[in-house]
Amino acid sequence: MAEELNPFKIAQQQLDEAAKIMKLDKQALAILREPAEVLTVNLPVRMSNGTTKTFTGFRVHYNTARGPAKGGIRFHPQENLDTVRALSAWMTWKCSLANIPFGGGKGGIICDPKQLNDFELENLTRAYVRAIYKFMGPAIDIVAPDVYTTPQTMAWIIDEYSKIAGQNEFGAATGKPLEVWGSEGRSDATAAGGLYVLRESAKFKKMNLKTASIAIQGVGNVGGYAFELAKKIVGSKVVAVSDSEGAIYNKKGLDYNKVMDAKKKKGTVQSYGDAEKLTNDQLLELNVDVLIPAALENQITGQNADKIKAKIVLELANGPVTPEADKILAEKKILDMPDFLVNSGGVTVSYFEWLQNISGYYWEADEVYKRLDKIITRSFNDVIAKQQEYAKQGQTINIRMAAYIIAVDRVAKAMKLRGWY
Repeated sequence: MAEELNPFKIAQQQLDEAAKIMKLDKQALAILREPAEVLTVNLPVRMSNGTTKTFTGFRVHYNTARGPAKGGIRFHPQENLDTVRALSAWMTWKCSLANIPFGGGKGGIICDPKQLNDFELENLTRAYVRAIYKFMGPAIDIVAPDVYTTPQTMAWIIDEYSKIAGQNEFGAATGKPLEVWGSEGRSDATAAGGLYVLRESAKFKKMNLKTASIAIQGVGNVGGYAFELAKKIVGSKVVAVSDSEGAIYNKKGLDYNKVMDAKKKKGTVQSYGDAEKLTNDQLLELNVDVLIPAALENQITGQNADKIKAKIVLELANGPVTPEADKILAEKKILDMPDFLVNSGGVTVSYFEWLQNISGYYWEADEVYKRLDKIITRSFNDVIAKQQEYAKQGQTINIRMAAYIIAVDRVAKAMKLRGWY
């Protein structure tokens, strides 16, 4: 039978597996298998040529037992409700695992931002806020950047929301520019958090990162920062990177500034001359120490997992490894660090940003990174401890299931205490 690649079905499958292991109450599982609220909106937008075009948008609140919904907004031509539902579920577990007071949410608009100018993007963003404003806000649902959305997008969002609210509401979105009270350290927080997880994973695996090689699939916002910070945070060389056009590889290492300058000038990393050109699939199968999928979901599947040679897979993207691939990687003794631990740095610093907005007191960058490192390291240790707890009981579970069990248990307990079941 063909492997199921529907992201929401995968999220449910992962939850079901964790629920079975932890013997979760069936009433709790029934609540947690579906999002609490789903909103679909039609967005009429005035275009540059004077015509009006209608776009479809989504916003999902998955679970808010532990706090207001929190999650990004994606502008993507293949956006769909199943992806948004899956991402909102993973955001629920991500916030719970980090033990920050948020639930999970996510949003998206079906559009190709590369075909829209700034005027049209701004109109589209403001139309989205007007459509969902009753569904969002600092105490309801705090939005953030995601695929093809930026700090500028967030600035438009807080401006439009503030106009509707009749007062400044900087806490309605995170990932904002510093000039409108974003947080120091937010731009590279997801990548930095992931590299903190890599540091701890290498200690666990007894790997020397100073001599390690890294391949990064996808050098967009998050993957690009991982490329830039890898040497600084963990001391490793990046030997391969890719974008939507393809990949490049040089076993001696790639220079971040030169590669990204080439990409900026020609639109792709493959325009960089001092490297071998590969496909994205070939990058995944390179003989490297660390593989960082930082693009889209379902990149490592049952079809290619047996070809993965890395010792550590660091899931910086959301949902890049399917359940069937999970089993194969475990059989190969590859340490696969799950997405909702690895990429939780972004939402953690978004939490810091929200805290700063509602308190009116702002931290310096060193304070942000110090607090982020503490939370990420604690989460990593919690997950390893949970895995070892089950091992002592004679039950082998992978890192992802250990993380799920912690996250789901916290949400289920909050629901039980609140009288939801």
